[in-house]
Amino acid sequence: MTAPPRLMLDACVLFPTVQREVLIGAAQAGFFRPVWTARILEEWARAVRKLGPGAEDVARGEIALLRAAFPGAEVPEAPHVEQRLYLPDENDLHVLAAAIACGADAIVTVNAADFPRGTLAAEGLDRRDPDGLLWDFASRAPQAMTAVLETVRAKAEALSGQPQPLKPLLKRARLNRLARLLA
Repeated sequence: MTAPPRLMLDACVLFPTVQREVLIGAAQAGFFRPVWTARILEEWARAVRKLGPGAEDVARGEIALLRAAFPGAEVPEAPHVEQRLYLPDENDLHVLAAAIACGADAIVTVNAADFPRGTLAAEGLDRRDPDGLLWDFASRAPQAMTAVLETVRAKAEALSGQPQPLKPLLKRARLNRLARLLA
């Protein structure tokens, strides 16, 4: 039996919440092993500031829970690797460098233009968008992913106090292919 892939999660897939919850649920179900850096988690915490007062504190609490749930997921930055790399957005070099240094199989991101497939392939990495990745998991193991999605849906419903039908919830999280497959 092969080990699940090791996937570097970019900050842009950790926020929005539902997308992150589905990804982390898939990791907890054994579909992949997540990795990130402290800097990636910090980018997520800062990104939520736009939601208003208290949002960053909530994100930092979620980050603490994530670190506890996946104690081996946080990898060090790799400035020695970063120095030799080029990406269209130099602010993403730290993500690529850490992915290379920790032996990740792919980077999960919605920023396709910032992570050209050719550049990643030259480093032995793939780029995966969260919707396509989760669609692949659901195609291979629909029951396991349905359980993940039901957990996320129930949590969203409990937090909002309102019904959260799965298909619209996934569409709001920009998981359209997954929504079409499972809903």
